[in-house]
Amino acid sequence: MPSFDTVLEADFVEVKNAVDQAAREIGTRFDFKGTSAAIELKDKEITIFGDADFQLQQIEDILRNKLTKRGVDVRFLDLSDPEKIGGDKVKQLVKVRNGVATEDGKKIQQLIKGSKIKVQAAIQGDSVRVSGGKRDDLQAAIALIRDQMKDLPLSFNNFRD
Repeated sequence: MPSFDTVLEADFVEVKNAVDQAAREIGTRFDFKGTSAAIELKDKEITIFGDADFQLQQIEDILRNKLTKRGVDVRFLDLSDPEKIGGDKVKQLVKVRNGVATEDGKKIQQLIKGSKIKVQAAIQGDSVRVSGGKRDDLQAAIALIRDQMKDLPLSFNNFRD
């Protein structure tokens, strides 16, 4: 039975490269000289440090530009609120999404059930497997998911005939 997996995976090699490039640019920019502006990547979290909220915005813009140039969709970023870390310093955590969340998986499942396409969707861990009788039905399901779930940078892999 033909099937495919709907997944949410960022290319972490490119994310690491983009963070390294952003850190290099922060180190060389004149407006960041003498400040605590910094960016670092640990596991799947990017931490941005700065002296003020405005500086965090500037660093975030640099990060978004570097990610875009490296071909990583910025919709993978999940920004938290800035928090004070003492004195006049602030930091912000940016999580890199990985895996389809349970509620998003349920939305995809309901979307496919609501359409009259003859396919079935099953949540399997952090991905959604869609299977059906014909390849054309699966391609219609991919088009439907891409059209309706614009806020998630979904990709489709493991296509089997």
